[in-house]
Amino acid sequence: MREDTGRRPAPRLAIIVPCRNEEEALPATDSALRSLLDKMEACGEMAPGSFLLYVDDGSTDDTWRVIRGLSGSRAKGIRLSRHCGHQEALMAGLEETVDEADACVTVDADLQDDISVIPRMVSLYRDGAEIVYGVREDRASDSWFKRTSAKAFYGTMQSLGAESVGNHADFRLMGRRAVADLLEYGERNLFLRGIVPLLGYRQEQVGYRRGERTAGTTKYPLLKMLDFAANGITSFSVRPVRMLLVLGLLFMFTAFCIFVYVMIRHFSGDTIEGWTSLMLSIWFCTGVLLMGLGIIGEYIGKIYIEVKRRPRYRVSEKT
Repeated sequence: MREDTGRRPAPRLAIIVPCRNEEEALPATDSALRSLLDKMEACGEMAPGSFLLYVDDGSTDDTWRVIRGLSGSRAKGIRLSRHCGHQEALMAGLEETVDEADACVTVDADLQDDISVIPRMVSLYRDGAEIVYGVREDRASDSWFKRTSAKAFYGTMQSLGAESVGNHADFRLMGRRAVADLLEYGERNLFLRGIVPLLGYRQEQVGYRRGERTAGTTKYPLLKMLDFAANGITSFSVRPVRMLLVLGLLFMFTAFCIFVYVMIRHFSGDTIEGWTSLMLSIWFCTGVLLMGLGIIGEYIGKIYIEVKRRPRYRVSEKT
């Protein structure tokens, strides 16, 4: 933690916006963000030269054409060579801006995250915080299923020993020092919600209420959300594998108890004919074994991806 004797000067701010098929939402998003930057600069809350960076994550519509049209003195864009994923797009934006900005804010293009709290984030940064999380105050706008699954996900992450901030997505401010440290993490299975808390430094939170999407459709359907959750859990905890060991020991103990029971019944001459219990045991134990192999395979697959050390993304074009 760094001690500050006074407030930091107004930072040169970069707002990073990952985009994937967001041609409908971008004009309104750009207008809102430009207005915010103009207001903050006029109030002296940020330094001149602050800018927007749009990262096109392999869009298949006219998103890149829209970004090129929006680029100028206040905004610019980079285009990834293919669709690499939301987390990779964020890392590409952070790497692009680390040498140009004192602090970076990451926010999704749909503007469901309340950008009006960005000045509060900057104020906390100037007071000495290196990382400021945007945290949802409630999930009233979500469906019952999404609220329940989100609560289960964050609870699972905590119980498995992975550091995470509840009800926080990827809406955050990071100072240049924190961004530089984050870029040193070389893993390919990115889960920034788990990595960023590991950086340390002084970390703060600001609450906000999530709004409705301005345009377009969600880029996180159910299957993608489940994949994202599985990646987060297996990237930051080995407890699922340890749980398999405990489960195996439990089954061995149960098998020993059944053996003792069967032998007693056998020598007492009270044997039970039938195959129901046998079949149930076989199916249940087989299911547990397959589940265990699946969990171990998930970890082996991640090792396979990591050891190849392939680039996480390629930038094909810049404005």
